[in-house]
Amino acid sequence: MIKNIIFDFGDIFINLDKTATLKSFQKLGLTTHTNEHIQLEQAYEKGEISTESFLQSCQKFTNPEVTTNQIQCAWNAILLDFPKQRLAFLKNLKNNHNYRLFLLSNTNALHIDSIIKNVPFYEEFKNCFEVFYLSHEIGMRKPNLDIFEFVLFQNKLLPHETLFIDDTLENIQAAEKLGIQTWHLQVEKQDVSELFTKL
Repeated sequence: MIKNIIFDFGDIFINLDKTATLKSFQKLGLTTHTNEHIQLEQAYEKGEISTESFLQSCQKFTNPEVTTNQIQCAWNAILLDFPKQRLAFLKNLKNNHNYRLFLLSNTNALHIDSIIKNVPFYEEFKNCFEVFYLSHEIGMRKPNLDIFEFVLFQNKLLPHETLFIDDTLENIQAAEKLGIQTWHLQVEKQDVSELFTKL
């Protein structure tokens, strides 16, 4: 029996355009998405570097005249809308008191600041969860096993009683290694509000 549900954030609740940031960076002069750039992004997602350091480091990959404000806009280009019916679904789920609800997201300070600014019901959304885990605040990121082990241990969750919902296959596969139940949500084909058809 499922007693706990751990949700991803991006493309589960807030819609993303995962190609938009790279396209925006290419307009600023980025020629290739190198391992160095990927490692920089992952370090920022884990909170290992500050926003200022991240933006300044990104400048090395762009044209000389590009400003940190332009880089910030390119970085946030991934973020789209947050359909309010998903909030209504989540609030209903919380009010039923049948499950413990958690959020576990790979994200960073710039993205979450933009979401707070542009999603008027962000606090209402956040308050639906017992705990709200963001990778840059806890220093870990999916699909590493330690982040799942951390959430299970901190909240005394049994893997077989826990459902994890994510749109990224490698994150799903990592959770399954620990015995966590999963739903690999297919973006544009499925919606998180269809959860009750899965339980």
